[in-house]
Amino acid sequence: MPAKRRLVFSTVLVAVLALLHGVPWLVLVLAPGWPTAVTVTGTVLAVGAAVGFPVAMWQGHGARHRDRAAVAGDVWLGVVWQLFAWTLVAGAAELVAVVAGADRTVIRGIAVVALIWIAGLLLWGHRQAMRVPPVRWVDVRLPRLGADLDGFRVAMITDTHFGPLDRSRWSAAVADVVNGLDADLVAHAGDMADGSVEQRRGQAAPLARMTAREGRVYITGNHEYMSGAAAWTAHLEDLGWTVLRNRHLLIRRGAATLAVAGVDDRTAAGSGVAGHGTDLARALHGVDPDHPVLLLSHQPRQVSLARAAGVDLQLSGHTHGGQMWPFHLLVRAEQGVLQGLSRHGDRTQLYTSRGSGFWGPPFRIFAPNEITLLTLRAG
Repeated sequence: MPAKRRLVFSTVLVAVLALLHGVPWLVLVLAPGWPTAVTVTGTVLAVGAAVGFPVAMWQGHGARHRDRAAVAGDVWLGVVWQLFAWTLVAGAAELVAVVAGADRTVIRGIAVVALIWIAGLLLWGHRQAMRVPPVRWVDVRLPRLGADLDGFRVAMITDTHFGPLDRSRWSAAVADVVNGLDADLVAHAGDMADGSVEQRRGQAAPLARMTAREGRVYITGNHEYMSGAAAWTAHLEDLGWTVLRNRHLLIRRGAATLAVAGVDDRTAAGSGVAGHGTDLARALHGVDPDHPVLLLSHQPRQVSLARAAGVDLQLSGHTHGGQMWPFHLLVRAEQGVLQGLSRHGDRTQLYTSRGSGFWGPPFRIFAPNEITLLTLRAG
């Protein structure tokens, strides 16, 4: 990295760390005017966290891939983000109180209430992230679907993000839930893991025993291209899954046919992985134009391609439903949708899952996880 670029990167990093840790310090430690011992302790903790956080992230997510450091960094990322976001609110309340002439007791009360609220949110959010996802039942009417495929059931998981926290038991429980849904098709819409196959093999192992009448299909997400996409696609094939890399398969029942297609993630072309890249035309090559198309595409924003190609239903993940407030606003702005069923044009519908797992910080705040059972209804 050139010296000028390193300088800019370092400056931005220091500024972000100072802001993330400085605002909570100002609102919770300095402004309330605590006794000296409390103020000093709070200051030492804030400075220590600001210094230790990037070190943990570098050790955990850099070339060394130390899982314990990654867990520590990820946890603190979630904690400090909630501290920063909610102390902005608390800081505004403190400012109003000062203008109104409130004494120091009121300011301290606001700080204490903010801490209790943040701690409660984090505990609840951790439980939401670590739980086995509840099933979300969704009916989707496809006007072009033949009557013989009416009631076709697709069990969808996505964004499992097997990572530094060992969630093998969680993964096994997810497999049990999926198998209990009696689905016709199981689909994984990408972001399988954060880490190599060798690192996360145990967490992915329960995928081998997921069952469905018409099989199991999988596409790559953007995180596969940070974790060894070629190895992960080969491993999923070894586990008995059909990897839909810019291709399709046909499901026939009686007189009805459904094309199930999948494309590589939109980041694939720039990843350096040979032969990978989104190619919807290739995925749909040879599909009868009269047959309805179910498309797996990791990122919702790719629905513009699906709409242009006349796809009937796109299944996506990637957004995590925002995962932690207020990222909902950023995700919606970047992807166009956050979660749920939406219509795009006269024919194309999009279902965006909030995801089954989580990325990084083990928290889900105002963004519950899900396993989705989509029942396709004939038009």
